[in-house]
Amino acid sequence: MLMSGSGRPAKIHYLAGTFRILSDGDHVVCAVTRARIPLHELRYWSIERQEPYVDAASSLKAEQDAAGR
Repeated sequence: MLMSGSGRPAKIHYLAGTFRILSDGDHVVCAVTRARIPLHELRYWSIERQEPYVDAASSLKAEQDAAGR
């Protein structure tokens, strides 16, 4: 059986400690590395910038870039 949204990026609203799926999909794309992140593996994101990250290092890089470092 195919999952709904299989192969398509989801649209997400990022909240503190959770996220809400706005449109069906099975992944999001890291804002820094452009890596595909399956929704069940999504752990890092910015509420302020509303963007996902593949790992802590990518999250840190985005924070540093936003701060102008």
